[in-house]
Amino acid sequence: MAIKAVLFDFNGVIINDEPIHEQLLEQLLLEENLRPKPGDFRKLCLGRSDRASIADLFASQGRFLSEDYLSRLIERKNRAYRNQLENQEKLPIYIGVADLIYKLRVAGMKLAIVSGAIGSEIKLVLKRAELAQYFPVVVAGDDLAASKPEPDGYLLAVERLNREYPDLNLRENECLAIEDSPAGIEAAKRAGMPVVGVANTYPYHIVQRLANWAVDYLWDLEIERLDRVYGGFLAASTVRE
Repeated sequence: MAIKAVLFDFNGVIINDEPIHEQLLEQLLLEENLRPKPGDFRKLCLGRSDRASIADLFASQGRFLSEDYLSRLIERKNRAYRNQLENQEKLPIYIGVADLIYKLRVAGMKLAIVSGAIGSEIKLVLKRAELAQYFPVVVAGDDLAASKPEPDGYLLAVERLNREYPDLNLRENECLAIEDSPAGIEAAKRAGMPVVGVANTYPYHIVQRLANWAVDYLWDLEIERLDRVYGGFLAASTVRE
């Protein structure tokens, strides 16, 4: 069945901000009189929502948070993240993102973002990077009760794309996901979608083992090869709105 939509993860696929998140989470632990442990960010946080990440980081050190206190910690981290980005003259958007988006739109693909990041963070980055207009559907961590590797975000993106484009009749297996983490790859697969893993965060051999197809960089995603593997990418020569 031909692909109709491409669903992007956000952190680690569109923006190289995972070092910022690691720093802010470590800062949050220190402010709460806890000591960050080496390896915990990669093990507990990569590919997952702030809610799941912070809850598990604290639980791993014997601190179990009420929902109210957890929400306040998430808000503190969100403010710190926005302050960091606002002080950066240039955002760390991955090379190849804008070019890939252009090629996918020329191919007639519908685009969405499925991320564990806070919605306000995603919107801030997309606006500053002049990419917001290309993603009419954004599923963020605060839209969901469950974090990746649960498939809920990807399933919700399909629902929202069908509402955005009533004639699309999109099914899960007509979507291609682009992910960088084991949790994200598992989430998309559990939703019934093929997954391209990009080795931005984990080594190539890891994403290759988990995803349907792996690339070192986004610019390695050639439309002709995507069409040969999945179909649907060369169905149009001009952008279909």
